[in-house]
Amino acid sequence: MILQGTALMPGSCGELVQGTLQGVNFLVTCPVNWFSRVTVHVGPSLRDAYPAGRSKTARAVRKLLDWCGCEDFGAVIEVASTIPVGKGMASSTADLAAGCYAVAAALGIRPDPALIARIALSIEPSDGTFLPGIALFDHVRGRLREGLGNPLSLGILVLDFGGRVDTLGFNRRPDLRDLNRENEPQVERALDLVRQGLLQGDPVLLGQGATMSTLAHQRILPKPRLEELIDFAGRLGAYGVNVAHSGTVAGVLVAPGMERDCGFTCRILERFPELKACYPLRLVGGGPRFPGKISGRRGGGCRAEASTRG
Repeated sequence: MILQGTALMPGSCGELVQGTLQGVNFLVTCPVNWFSRVTVHVGPSLRDAYPAGRSKTARAVRKLLDWCGCEDFGAVIEVASTIPVGKGMASSTADLAAGCYAVAAALGIRPDPALIARIALSIEPSDGTFLPGIALFDHVRGRLREGLGNPLSLGILVLDFGGRVDTLGFNRRPDLRDLNRENEPQVERALDLVRQGLLQGDPVLLGQGATMSTLAHQRILPKPRLEELIDFAGRLGAYGVNVAHSGTVAGVLVAPGMERDCGFTCRILERFPELKACYPLRLVGGGPRFPGKISGRRGGGCRAEASTRG
């Protein structure tokens, strides 16, 4: 007997806040409507097979099968995702978490997100986009996990200045712990503002908090011309700017629909011609989706050099 399941998991535009609280790592998720879709066939007659470059997803699938008592099952994995890799957009987390939920769908179970967190963190530091809504999550050891509420209606113009960041290498930096400790007063204030913004449904407060975390992180992984971007975007009406704290992208947080406004986008691209790509996305809640229950973006994007700058 061969069983099949499919699940989708959102990527992210970096994080709304990231740092440490009393020395404990955490991030606040920023899931976006760009999804990894994973289909898994499982059964005792199958041999494991997965696409090249998806060994992390295969390991997560194997771990969930073993946890379910299906050690004798093989798994054939199919991954459909165009989420950029090495940019801080949670591509690996989206793949491996979608793989786990695809197995769960095939077996007819619904695992607790805490189990998915343990599996993900046993493989690498992971984003928390598999958690529902917007969440606070210890992305290194899983010691913190807290739901902060539902996402606000918010557009995000995701900007990529180029390059790639290795998540494992970043989290192994010998100076990272001390730098995070120095940032804790600003990061705690940033977290408080984001909490208030989510609780009150106020994008201004959320944007202020995200921007505060962004600026604090400049001493750890600086983004080029970031202060100029924050100022320029603010004068265009943006609520704030967040970043991938261990990646290359920045997100301009705006009112819904503004991220797709050609005039707004073109002014950003004209001011920052060095941008390699931009993606008009929106903030969504984390957690799995299943076929027939999802709408929105699954991939693609607009290359900066191919944009409508005229």
